[in-house]
Amino acid sequence: MLFFRGPMPALFIFKILLLPATVVAQQPLTLTEAETLALGDEPGYAALLERAEALGEQAVAAGQLPDPKMRIGLANYPISSGGFSTEGMTQAQLAFRQDFPSGKSRESSTEKFMSLSLGLGASADARARDVKASVRNAWLEAYYWQRAHQIVTESRPFFADLSTVTRSLYSVGRKTQHDVLRAELELSRLDDRLIEINRRHNESRAALSEWLGEDASRPIAESLPAWKYVPALETLHANLGSHPVLVAADARITASDANVVVAEEEKKPGWALDLGYGYREGYLPSGEPRSDFISVSVTMDLPFFSKDRQDRSLAAALRERSASKYEKAELERRLSSLLDAEYARWQDLSRRVALFESVILDLSESQAQAALLAYQSEAGDFADVMRGYIDDLNTRLDHVRLQVERGQSYAVLANLGGLSQ
Repeated sequence: MLFFRGPMPALFIFKILLLPATVVAQQPLTLTEAETLALGDEPGYAALLERAEALGEQAVAAGQLPDPKMRIGLANYPISSGGFSTEGMTQAQLAFRQDFPSGKSRESSTEKFMSLSLGLGASADARARDVKASVRNAWLEAYYWQRAHQIVTESRPFFADLSTVTRSLYSVGRKTQHDVLRAELELSRLDDRLIEINRRHNESRAALSEWLGEDASRPIAESLPAWKYVPALETLHANLGSHPVLVAADARITASDANVVVAEEEKKPGWALDLGYGYREGYLPSGEPRSDFISVSVTMDLPFFSKDRQDRSLAAALRERSASKYEKAELERRLSSLLDAEYARWQDLSRRVALFESVILDLSESQAQAALLAYQSEAGDFADVMRGYIDDLNTRLDHVRLQVERGQSYAVLANLGGLSQ
């Protein structure tokens, strides 16, 4: 710790003034920035993209012919007499084989891996949507508890002043002890409420830190985003068909189709081409050098026992394709039901927010002020004053909660219907 005797040096003060603003106060964290930060360092999203790229590489590899095989050998070498040139059929052989898979199995395998790659790419897009929705919920929850703390903190001085005034009036006999105790009780309840709000605020920050790390400690922006217009339910249902989860399901069905083709092609014979060259030494009885040999052959698979192998593989591929279609149908039904429910919730919350802002907030404030004026003119009861201002405080908190829930509902609709912020 530094201690200064006398006035603080001017140079030291000047250096403090030159410090970056971030040292004094952190910049508010907006919702858009929170989403960007979360997606920029999200391992699940990155992992899906990497797997999609890996399957794309496999798709290229699956379309290629197998590597050719080379064989080097010595054929018909005499054991008893020895010597490379003593027997006419002794030869040094060099042979190559190229296998050709059956039918269009290579093309179908390529299509299968490409479909799986596209499916994982769509799954990555779905993951990005889920991350944005989760970050929006966490950010909005943190916003609510930060705003609730501000509202209650701003209201506390009024309740403290009311308690002080009531105590003073009681001392001169103008108010009852009941009024004093009621004022002190409500002030203590307000302090207890602040403690609970601080706890919930810290919990919301911890939930946000899962996505943002240290940036979650920054103050939340003071205002909510202006949510864009939500189109009609029919439009959202039309957009639902292009949801990444369903695109990924379509890709799995396409991959299953290709897998069926691969299984069908395996019932056809594969074949291989062999080409060999045989080198010989020595001479014929006529005195001419022995001629070298060239050999060409074709080898084919004979799928005689397909009943318990190829047929079983085909049956399994068909069942996998059927299962993929059932899974997509189940996803469509579940997402459609979720969209219907969330759209109804969005409409209800929008109506309630509008009612609060057009009627309830003003009436609540007017009622509290009227109760205070009546009490000051000794025409009203102290309990009505406390009840009026506590109701007004709760009304303002309810308004913020409705705004937050409306934003969370929009996050779900944005996820399902592909809406932007």
